[in-house]
Amino acid sequence: MAIGTSAICGSYKKEINAGIHFWTSHSRGDGSSIAADTFKFAMYTNSSAFDADTTGYATTAEVSGTNYTAGGASLASATIGLGDNSSSVPTAFIDMADVTFSNATITDARGALIYNSTLANAGTAGDTTHAATPSVCVINFGGDSSSSAGDFTVTMPTNDANSALIRIA
Repeated sequence: MAIGTSAICGSYKKEINAGIHFWTSHSRGDGSSIAADTFKFAMYTNSSAFDADTTGYATTAEVSGTNYTAGGASLASATIGLGDNSSSVPTAFIDMADVTFSNATITDARGALIYNSTLANAGTAGDTTHAATPSVCVINFGGDSSSSAGDFTVTMPTNDANSALIRIA
């Protein structure tokens, strides 16, 4: 098997409409506040079978190596934007800081999964359910990447309606 095409996971599209994921903290008009969830970036070899139908984090085919911890790294500095894409379609997008695994030795990272690690247990009550550590998107790097006792950095694309990693038009 191989990592499929980069895509937002179908389960995530359903779950955001149910209000399950929170990229940023916010408050409601009644004064109640909701904290941001923790989203993680886990990397995988080409043996992974992740695709748009992936519903949650799994360790199968996850990379290993010096200074890479199973489960990946937490994403930081999430911001949410809204703008028109090049087709003049209003598009919501999420930006986050680049991910760096410092002084890491990682071999054959082919892609990644962004997932919500705050939701460690499956949500089975209510009208909309979700997997444990539900997936957001699958990313195919387009080839294997490695590092040898150096920084392994994943640079996030431009924060706009045409290029951001997570876009919903």
